[in-house]
This record gives sequence, C-alpha cells and structure tokens, in this order.
Amino acid sequence: MSDTVHIRIKKDYAAAIIKDLEKMDAIEMLPNTDDIPDWHMQVVNERLAEYKENPKLGLDFDDAMDDIERDL
Repeated sequence: MSDTVHIRIKKDYAAAIIKDLEKMDAIEMLPNTDDIPDWHMQVVNERLAEYKENPKLGLDFDDAMDDIERDL
C-alpha cells in the first residue's frame, strides 16, 4: 500500500504519534511541493481586503460558475 494523503495535525499528541510512525518506518514524510507563490498570496490578500471593505462586491459561487459556463 502506498497511498499519499495530506493531513492537518490538530493535537500535540497526534504529532507525537506521527513522529513515532516515522521512526518505525511506517510512514514517510514528503516535502511539500504545493507551495503557493508569493505573488498569488499577495493577490488573494488584496482581494480579501477589498471584499472585507465592500462585501457586496462578492459573487455567489453558483452565479459565478453560471457566468463562466455561459462564456464558454
């Protein structure tokens, strides 16, 4: 079995269990290859700030998807 999963560790004891599993060679810790570029984080943060100042600018997800599909 060689499934790859991404997890978020929420408790300290869970992190200790993960470390023990790694020591027993039951799991392999892989480097994060999903790094988000700085420019992308900057754009997202700017858009979040803009939305917080004027929430009416936000679109409903379904409406936005309908607009995209209509333009295809």
